[in-house]
Amino acid sequence: MGFNHRISPEKSHCSPEKAENPPENDENGVTFTIEPSQDEASDSFESEKALVSTAENVDGFPTKPKKSVTMPISEETSESLCIKNTAMLKPSPSVHGNLENISSPRDWINGSLMNSEHTSFLDEAWENLNKSVVFYKGMPVGTLAALDPSAEALNYNQVFVRDFVPSGLAYLMKQVPEPEIVKNFLVKTLHLQGWEKRIDNFTLGEGVMPASFKVLYDSQRGKETLIADFGGSAIGRVAPVDSGFWWIVLLRAYTKCTRDHTLSEMPEMQRGMKLILNLCLSDGFNTFPTLLCADGCCMVDRRMGVYGYPIEIQALFFMALRCARQMLKPECGGKELMERIDKRMTALSYHIRTYFWLDHSQLNNIYCYRTEEYSHTAVNKFNVNPESIPDWVFDFMPLRGGYFIGNVSPARMDFRWFLVGNCIAILSSLATPEQATAIMDLLEERWEDLIGEMPLKIDYPALEGHQWRIVTGCDPKNTRWSYHNGGSWPVLLWLLTAACIKSGRPQIAKRAIELVEQRISKDGWPEYYDGKTGRYIGKQARKFQTWSIAGYLVAKMMIENPSNLLIIALEEDKKIAKPKLTRSVSWTC
Repeated sequence: MGFNHRISPEKSHCSPEKAENPPENDENGVTFTIEPSQDEASDSFESEKALVSTAENVDGFPTKPKKSVTMPISEETSESLCIKNTAMLKPSPSVHGNLENISSPRDWINGSLMNSEHTSFLDEAWENLNKSVVFYKGMPVGTLAALDPSAEALNYNQVFVRDFVPSGLAYLMKQVPEPEIVKNFLVKTLHLQGWEKRIDNFTLGEGVMPASFKVLYDSQRGKETLIADFGGSAIGRVAPVDSGFWWIVLLRAYTKCTRDHTLSEMPEMQRGMKLILNLCLSDGFNTFPTLLCADGCCMVDRRMGVYGYPIEIQALFFMALRCARQMLKPECGGKELMERIDKRMTALSYHIRTYFWLDHSQLNNIYCYRTEEYSHTAVNKFNVNPESIPDWVFDFMPLRGGYFIGNVSPARMDFRWFLVGNCIAILSSLATPEQATAIMDLLEERWEDLIGEMPLKIDYPALEGHQWRIVTGCDPKNTRWSYHNGGSWPVLLWLLTAACIKSGRPQIAKRAIELVEQRISKDGWPEYYDGKTGRYIGKQARKFQTWSIAGYLVAKMMIENPSNLLIIALEEDKKIAKPKLTRSVSWTC
C-alpha cells in the first residue's frame, strides 16, 4: 500500500492536532516554538548545484544518469525534495556473515516463503504501522510514537527521531521499498535543526537535532505548523544526544537502499552532518575519546545512572562517525573534518575495546586490581576498587562469552548489561569479530536472563531497594524489572536480529522472533513488558506502540532476506588497529 493511496491528513485519524492558541506563522505558513538564527537565515540553504547519480534497473544494468537540481530547504521547497526512489538491494551468495556476501532465499523474492499464518500476522503489523503515519502538507513525514485509543496521548502523539528509525528501516526494507517517507523525515528534521534552540533563556548547540516534533492544524487559518522539542519538554529536560547520531545512520541507510547519493551530497545535508559532528569533536578537557553525557540523553531517557560515558552513546557515536565518513565530501572543510573523524575513531575503538570489555578472564583481572597506582605503568588506570564489583557479576559471567559493560569513568565501572550498546557495537564493527562472537555466546548462555519469555531486556539486572532509591531518585516508573529498569522491549528485536545475522548466528534471532510472535499481537503490540522474564505487559505500557510493530517487521524482513542487513550494518575497518590486551610488566597479583 503506497502513501499516495491514503486519505488526506485532515480526514485521517492520525491527522495533525488542532491548535487552540496557534503561534504566529512566518511568511511560509510554518511556525516553531523556537526562533531562527540570523546567521542561519542569511547563509544556510542557499547553495544550488547539479548532482548526477547513477542507479541500476531491476536487471542490474545502469540507467541513464539523471540530473537533479538541489534547492534551498525552506518550508516551501523542502517538499520538492521528496522524490520517490524504489531501487532495490540485490541479494548475493551468503558466506558466514560477510556483509558483501549475504544472501536471501529465492523463495523470498517469489513471495512464497511465509505461510498464510505469518502472512496475516505481517499484514496486521503493516496495517498498524501505516495507520501511524503522520502527514505534513500532504506528505508522509514520520510515524506517531503510539496509537493507543485507551490511553491519554501525552507525548506519544509526536514523531520521535529515535522511534522513527525502525519505522524508516521497515519502509526501506520492503520488497518494493517506499523511501519517500524516510526522505521527507530527513529533510524536515534537518530543517528543524537549523533553527535557534532556547530552553530557559539558554541557547543549545547549533547542531542539536530535535528529540521529536508534531504537526498542528489551525482550522481557522487552514494551515499546518510544526512544533519541535529539543529537550525542553522531556521528562528530565535533557537534550537528546542520540537523535543526531540516529539521523546520520538513517541518512546512510536511505542512501544505501536507494543508491541515491544526491540527498546526502547536498550542501545542506553536508552542513547538517558537520554541525552534529562538530558538537562531539570539539576540543575540551576530556582525556578520554568517549563522549561525556548526562542521564536521560538516549533511549534510557530517565535517570538510571547512565551519566558519564554510557555504552549506548559511545557505540552510536562510533557508528555515526563511520557513516558520516562515508558520506562527507572534502569540499568546504570536509577534508579537515574527515581527518578528525579518522583520529577519533581510532582512539575511540581502542578505548571501548580495551576498557569497556568484560569476560571471565578480564573480570578475574579486575578482581585482583590494586588501587592507588600512578604513572603510565598503572594497570588499574581508572582507580577502580575491586570491592565495588557487585556480587551478581560473578554468578552472571559465564566461562564462555563476554560483553561491553555499561560505563567506565574514574573510580567507577557500571557492570550492567545494556543491549542497545552491545548490538550497535556489533553492527558498526566497533566490536572485533572475536568480541561479537563472545556477545552471542553470552546471549545463549544467559538466555533466561537476557531474552526470557518476551524478548528482550534493555538492561540487566534491575536496580532494587536502596540502590534503586539512590540511582533513580525513587522513580515510580522505573521500579525493578519494569520500563528502563530491567524491562523487556520488543522494539529491540530488530537490533538483536541484525547483530545475530552479522555475527553468523541467525538461529538466536529466529528463536527470539518465535517468542515474540506467540504473544505480541494478542497483547496489542505493547511498548514494553515487566518481570524478570518479561511475562507481564508493562504497568504503564502503551498499546499499539509503533516501534514495537516496526521493530518486529524489520527483524522479520532481515531474517527472511538477510541482504537487508546491508542497509544498516558496516564492515570492519581494517585501518583501525585492534587493541593488544596485555598487562603491564610491573603487574603483580
